[in-house]
Amino acid sequence: MTAYILRRLAVAIPTLLLLIVFSFVLMEAAPGSPFDTERGVPPQVLANLEAKYGLDRPMIERMGTYIWNVVTRFDFGPSFTYTNRTVNDLIEQGFPITLTYGFWSFVVAVLVGGTLGIAAAVYHNSWLDYLAVGVSIGAQVLPNFVMAPILVLIFTLWLGWLPGGGWRGGQVEYLILPVIALSTSYMASIARLTRSSMLEVLNAGFIRTARAKGLPMRRVIFRHALKPALLPVISYLGPAFVGMITGSVVIDIFFSTGGIGQFFVSAALARDYSVIMGITILVGALTIFFNLVVDVLYAWIDPKIRY
Repeated sequence: MTAYILRRLAVAIPTLLLLIVFSFVLMEAAPGSPFDTERGVPPQVLANLEAKYGLDRPMIERMGTYIWNVVTRFDFGPSFTYTNRTVNDLIEQGFPITLTYGFWSFVVAVLVGGTLGIAAAVYHNSWLDYLAVGVSIGAQVLPNFVMAPILVLIFTLWLGWLPGGGWRGGQVEYLILPVIALSTSYMASIARLTRSSMLEVLNAGFIRTARAKGLPMRRVIFRHALKPALLPVISYLGPAFVGMITGSVVIDIFFSTGGIGQFFVSAALARDYSVIMGITILVGALTIFFNLVVDVLYAWIDPKIRY
């Protein structure tokens, strides 16, 4: 297992470096400047701003300095639009928020989606199966940018039970609506994958043998069927977990949580390239890391993969 993890790390590190290089080149190729305004900036002021942020140096030199700072000090540089603030400051402020509601969204999606999928497979073609499939389809066709205003309309404007925005330190009442809006579509995908995979495993020969020996159905499911049925689900959970813990632009904007998604949109509109680069690298690093975790889990569940 150790050799397998080292091989995966040997692939992950160059992938992250390539991501940084391509992201930097794309930012350089993008039209405009972070200092462009409607009235324009005098040439002397623009030259001073570019010298302050090092934009007057050749691209290769700036790229080398940027990669060195990221690799050695995890320093993404200063923000061009947020005065006297660095990209690290913005990530330190916004990422814990998106991590909080993203983590709970992941927990809800896995528990509810997995339970629905297992129940639908075990009680195939029953009313419970039809109910689980109906709930999954309904959640799948309602993405978060549709679910968010519906939740606010019902639970905030009509019923007055929950606040429609804000954060207040992550209090429970401010977490419920963002978690529901973010987790529903992922929950539907997890339920669908779990159901189809569990149905395939339950029809396998070793499951029929276990049932023929008179083993209780609960033991057949949790001892023999669940582990192989989780393989396709785990492959989906890696990117899904990154998508939820890095937050959603819609969730941050609509509920005004103050997460990194809001900074990402503001940076894109203001051409704040350093903030865009920092958040992109953060998301890419998390994606690579959790894909590595998924690969290790795959190898733990199925020993054939290690070889």
